[in-house]
Amino acid sequence: MKYRNLLVYVLLLACVSLISCGGGHSGENYVLIAVNVKIPYWQSAGSGFSHATQELGLGFNFTGPDTYDPSAERDELERAIASKPAGILISVADAGTVKDSIDKGVAAGIPIVTIDSDAPTSKRLFFIGTNNYQVGLSGGKRLAQELKGKGTVVVFTMPTQPNLKERLHGYQDALEGSQIKLAHIEDIKGDPRVAFDTTTQYIANDKKEHIDAFVCLEALSGKEVANVINSNGVKGKTIMAMDAEPETLTWIQKGVIAATISQKPYSMAYVGLKMLDELHHSGLKNLDSDWTHDSFAPVPAFVDTGSALVDKSNVDAFVAAAKSMSGK
Repeated sequence: MKYRNLLVYVLLLACVSLISCGGGHSGENYVLIAVNVKIPYWQSAGSGFSHATQELGLGFNFTGPDTYDPSAERDELERAIASKPAGILISVADAGTVKDSIDKGVAAGIPIVTIDSDAPTSKRLFFIGTNNYQVGLSGGKRLAQELKGKGTVVVFTMPTQPNLKERLHGYQDALEGSQIKLAHIEDIKGDPRVAFDTTTQYIANDKKEHIDAFVCLEALSGKEVANVINSNGVKGKTIMAMDAEPETLTWIQKGVIAATISQKPYSMAYVGLKMLDELHHSGLKNLDSDWTHDSFAPVPAFVDTGSALVDKSNVDAFVAAAKSMSGK
């Protein structure tokens, strides 16, 4: 009888524990807002976000504009705040456009964390993503090797996006003192066709101004530049890409793109969700405190998820690893 009573007691404890653990996440919903939900980079982030919520038994919403549209992203953020989620992850297309909305959400008691691209003057809690300045340094050093310290370069970017500003800064510092000139900074406005058309124009006018290299600071333009270079049979041009979209990797395998720098969008969203959930359950007070400059802050200022340079020497191994992870 004693053993039977003990067994019943243990089972009751187990049931209470299970109910407590399961109920701890009951009704919680988290939101991930991306710059452009249609591109593979953000679909990878959405996958990481989804997997993390499934592990914890949480509700989630992956949303954002399907083109590069900072105002539309702000509107998505406003809608997310109105739904009163347990936390929000957002990649910032334009820091100035979403700053007030981020501050509004934090004032309403919603933990907001930026990923991939930051809004450092807002009241977001912290930033998770790549050290984008270091990405630019790495890319710039590789470009200098490719051009042997001399050449004229076209850069494709979106100037209002904070992470791309940091990458450009890294390239500029890496090339300082060389004879490599970043002669043209082109805004693609989130439209890869701009990169395609602009590259076509530079190739057509090559006798007037010889371009030695094209640097792509975001994921969309590298494959477009490679398409133009390849279809026109142009030789001797260096292309530095960004991120690991399948087409970009294929162009590296074919020797058209010299290198790209891979980020970890899956990890950003996966880790971001886990940290948001911890913040929600820890009951962090004073969400709008200046934690970045507080020596005793309970949260980090920056979580670096890392990056890696991919070129002809390691692209096959990278592709194989990606297939293994995705099961495709």
